[in-house]
Amino acid sequence: MSHKGIDRRHLLKTSAGLAVLASSGMPVFAAPTKPSAPVALNIMDVAGNLALTQKAIENYRKAKPDWVSRITFTKSPAPELPGKIKAQQDANRVDIDLVLTGTDVLSAGLDQKLWIDLLGTQSANLPNLKEIFLEPAYRMQGLAQGQGVVVTYYPSGPLLEYMPDKVKTVPKTAEELLAWAKANKGKFMYARPANSGPGRTFIMGIPYLLGDKDPQDPVNGWDKTWAYLRELGENIDTYPAGTTPTMKALGEGTVDMIASTTGWDINPRVLGVVPKNAEIAALKNFRWVADAHYMCVPKGISAEKLNVVIDLMNFLLTKEQQAYTYDEGYFYPGPAVKGVTLEMAPAESQAAIKEFGRAAYADLIANNPIELPLMPDKMVLAFRKWDEEIGSRKSK
Repeated sequence: MSHKGIDRRHLLKTSAGLAVLASSGMPVFAAPTKPSAPVALNIMDVAGNLALTQKAIENYRKAKPDWVSRITFTKSPAPELPGKIKAQQDANRVDIDLVLTGTDVLSAGLDQKLWIDLLGTQSANLPNLKEIFLEPAYRMQGLAQGQGVVVTYYPSGPLLEYMPDKVKTVPKTAEELLAWAKANKGKFMYARPANSGPGRTFIMGIPYLLGDKDPQDPVNGWDKTWAYLRELGENIDTYPAGTTPTMKALGEGTVDMIASTTGWDINPRVLGVVPKNAEIAALKNFRWVADAHYMCVPKGISAEKLNVVIDLMNFLLTKEQQAYTYDEGYFYPGPAVKGVTLEMAPAESQAAIKEFGRAAYADLIANNPIELPLMPDKMVLAFRKWDEEIGSRKSK
C-alpha cells in the first residue's frame, strides 16, 4: 500500500515560454523553464488531498529529478493555516511552496490576499482549463478567482449516511430529518463546517431543501436555513472539529445518522471505519453542492520555485495522473479532467470502488442539479455565522 493509504487509514482510525496558436486557433501552453538546479518543494495539505494526489506527485519527483530534488509533505488543520502563512509573509520567510486545499482555506486566503494570481501571471504556462475540465469542475475553478487551480472535483453531497439496523424509517425530507432528530436526540451528527467537507456541504444544501430565499446569500437569504439549523442543533450533542470523528461515531454506534458525501460514504467503508452495510439517502428537493480541491501558491515564494510548481501542476492535470484521484473512493469520483475513466485507475482503486461504490450514484449524479458552493467571501461569512450562532452552543 502506498504511504497515503497508510496515512489516511491511521488518521481515520485514530482520531513555459509564450503561448502559441495551434491550427485550431486554441492556445497551446508552453512548458515552464527548467530550473538551473533541482529545487526542494514543501507541500502543505489542509484538505486530505494527498490521499488523492501524493502518488502522482511522487511520480513527478521520479520523472523529473533534474527539476525537483526533494518533496516534503506536511498537513495542518484548515483553520490554522491562513494565520501561519500570513505570519510567514509578514516576516518575509515563506517556506510553503504549494497548498492543497478545499474551498475553506481557498476562501480564507482570498479574503486575506495570501495567494499568487496564477491565471493572471502564469496562464501561458498552464493548460486551457476550460478545454480540459469537466463542466462542473470548470465552474468550481471560477471560485478561485484565478488564485488557485482545481486538481480534484466531486459532486459531493449533502447525503445522509445511516445504519439500516438503527434507522428503520429513513427521512425523506428536511422536515422529516428534523422530526427524526427530535425523536432520537443525540443520534444525528455533522461536523463543524469550517473544517469539514460534509459539514459545509450539509449547511449549503439546506437552503435548496427548504426553498430558502437565496441559497447563495447566507446573511440575507438563509432565514429558513438558520432557523432550521438552530432547531436541529437542539437535538445534536456535539459538533466535532472535523469529519473523521463523525465517521468513527457512526461506526462505533454512538450516533445512527450523519451528514456525508459520496467520498466520505465510500472510503471509510473501504477502510473498515464504518460498516460496509451503512446506507445513504438524499432528501426531497436534493441538489448536489459541488466540492473541489485546489492548488494554491502563497505569495512570497521564489520565481524559480514557482516555475517548478507550475510544471508540477501541469503534470497533475494530465489524464494519466488524474486517474490516481479515484483512490479508494475518498473524493468520488475525483478527477477534474475530462475523459478519465475508472478503467484508467490503479487496480486497487478499481477493486475498492467495485466493492464499496454504489450503483445509485450514477443516477443521482446524472439526474440532479449540481450547484456551486458559496462564493469565497460568502463562505467566510457563513462559517463565521455558524460558529457564532450554532456551534458556540455546543462544546467541540
